Amino acid sequence: MSNPSVVEYVVQRLAALGIEHVFGVPGDYAFPFDDAIESSAAVTWVADANELNAAYAADGYARIRGAAIMCTTYAVGELSALNGVMGSKAEHLPVFHLVGQPSTRLQRGHRIVHHSFGDRVFGNFQPSSWVSACAYTNLTPENTVAEMERVIAEALANRQPAYIAVAEDYAYLPVQGEPVAGIPLSDVPPRPSDPHALDEAVDALLKRLKSAKHPVVLAAYTVGRYGLQQGLEKFLAASGLPYATTPMDKAVISESHPQFLGMYSGPKSGDGVRETVEGADLVLNLGGVVFSDINTMFYMDAIDPACMVTVWPDYVEVGDTTFSPLSMADVLRRLAEATPKFATPAISSPVAPVVTGDTDDLISSASFYSRLHGFLRPRDIVVAETGMCTGCMAAMHLPDGAAFHNQSLWASIGWATGAALGTSLADPRRRTVLVTGDGAHQMTANEIGAMGRAGVKPVIFVLNNGMYGLEEILSQHEGHDYDRLAPWEYHLLPKALGCKDWFTARVTTNAELDAALTRAGQQNDASYIEVVLQHADIGPSLPRSLTNRIYETT
Repeated sequence: MSNPSVVEYVVQRLAALGIEHVFGVPGDYAFPFDDAIESSAAVTWVADANELNAAYAADGYARIRGAAIMCTTYAVGELSALNGVMGSKAEHLPVFHLVGQPSTRLQRGHRIVHHSFGDRVFGNFQPSSWVSACAYTNLTPENTVAEMERVIAEALANRQPAYIAVAEDYAYLPVQGEPVAGIPLSDVPPRPSDPHALDEAVDALLKRLKSAKHPVVLAAYTVGRYGLQQGLEKFLAASGLPYATTPMDKAVISESHPQFLGMYSGPKSGDGVRETVEGADLVLNLGGVVFSDINTMFYMDAIDPACMVTVWPDYVEVGDTTFSPLSMADVLRRLAEATPKFATPAISSPVAPVVTGDTDDLISSASFYSRLHGFLRPRDIVVAETGMCTGCMAAMHLPDGAAFHNQSLWASIGWATGAALGTSLADPRRRTVLVTGDGAHQMTANEIGAMGRAGVKPVIFVLNNGMYGLEEILSQHEGHDYDRLAPWEYHLLPKALGCKDWFTARVTTNAELDAALTRAGQQNDASYIEVVLQHADIGPSLPRSLTNRIYETT
């Protein structure tokens, strides 16, 4: 039996990881990839509205499945996707970016081709795409088997994207050498630890734990990226330690966990959480929390650096000493086996927010979020757009097993709509609930049509206040014309974009919102609810002292 072609092999090798969908936009240079995807029984093509949306969808998919595939054409396609792939790199998500290139005949003949500057130069766009990847390759029939193993290993070790390109004429040739069958992502072993470094790191960590009186754990999002939730739970059970998460790390394990303190974000922390975290004599940072502006209420965290030790995905820092190379999986396992047992402090059970606002009142942010809390179900996948809704939802206590995803670090507004398509396809047994602002939604709303075509069933809330609300807050002065939006009729979009049997509504009062929530909760198909908020309902402008902290001015 002959070997598969280069593109057939790439598709089947990546599908073996457990990836079942490919996001993208077709293009003539990428037709070999497109044909291989369409003819494969292992994957399904997802036609996105544009390449940027495809990258956002792949990002969301990778958050649930552990990895994703997207496919674009040369130059215009790959560059259109670049912002979305950059976000996956920043937030540690392995997205395999397949790119079709002009044939070697055209390249060696220095022909002028479309999607170029007309300068007869090829390959000049690749360096831009390479920046978004931790590994990249140009495949040939001779190197495909070996190169695929290399880029897969790099992408999974770093949990970052990989860039995989092939010229049209190479694409259809059979691969040389013995193809690799591949195994599911869950069976891929973690990166190996140096045994000596592992012993030293665990000894140093245990020494700090044994001398601590009031230790606490900060659990980072990378625990989820590397599939180490069970390892974290085993360590917490063995140690009895309380733990908190920042908004970026929210719900890395279920927030119904009895040792969960709540959200830590400087002065925006949950009740008692800031005092516990900042008052601890040891903060065990598991996974590498990102102490960024958005994640810490603009650098207002106040943890004593001398009290923090950090277990990164591939190394450990204890004081001035770094232990490497290591696997966080090995460190968690060894800590769970040897940690001292602490008495878990009494943690107050979360109190459901009081539903605010009379039924006849116009909807406010307070009345919306207090009602949304009661709408969420166990195991929901909650996707929050970058903006004001991120902070409001980060403070919300989620039901058992619910996941939470936002883009705190890269913070590209418009990400969430595409990401919600990805999360919906990654696990259709769970309900995806998307909350997005109208400004972000206007950037990527055409992906609603892709949702209808794919048959997914999210519940979407579009918060319509007619402006880029967060920008209005950050700019310190209200009424900027540049923050105003075109007045869309959002609730009409699903029908216009071809979505069948979707429940849609435009709600302005709490009574209308209550009715829409009831209907959406009973709906067996997708729901799209435009929630009208008042222009003034964006919160106060930030004081100059805080914006100085943001932009580091005087």
